[in-house]
Amino acid sequence: MTRALANSDHEVEAKYRVRDLRELINALAQRQVVLTEPSVQDDQAYAPASWSYGMSKIGVPFARLRTQEGRHLFTVKKPIDNEMACLEHDCVIHDRDAMHAALTTMGWAPTVRIVKQRRTGVWDGATVCVDVVDGLGTFVELERLVSSQHSGEQVQRGLDAMIRLLGVPVLRIVDTYDTLIWNLASAAARASAPA
Repeated sequence: MTRALANSDHEVEAKYRVRDLRELINALAQRQVVLTEPSVQDDQAYAPASWSYGMSKIGVPFARLRTQEGRHLFTVKKPIDNEMACLEHDCVIHDRDAMHAALTTMGWAPTVRIVKQRRTGVWDGATVCVDVVDGLGTFVELERLVSSQHSGEQVQRGLDAMIRLLGVPVLRIVDTYDTLIWNLASAAARASAPA
């Protein structure tokens, strides 16, 4: 979703693993949340070449190239309070391959690829994202755009209270999708390594 952000605005989100997609969709419908049809998002994540998983993300800019329904979107996020409270800037680009080459030339390294089916809606001024992520499962995110004067953690507490109103079993996740995928791939590599 492309939004115009002021330089001082940031996106704050709360993410949850969901056991039962149908139960979640029914609970959202009871709150008059109308979801879009699923749309595939194909994301390539990038990090500064000097950064690696396990290091803090706070204050570090990260990039993403997303293709969705034939459109390419370039995004930069810089975590402020935590991984899910970020300054964010994005723009539509015409050539994903050229942007990839530009990013690597500027010293960014591709990290992981995230492919998901996303449905979105709006609930009480918050964006709702229902995601089925390849290799990870089903998640729901609530997002708000707030000025930098707001505490990201305070906004996340409000989003958490909203999700709890649904009465659906969920597990709060504090890692981004790229970290979850990287952790999963690292665990698989360790498990298959010779002893």
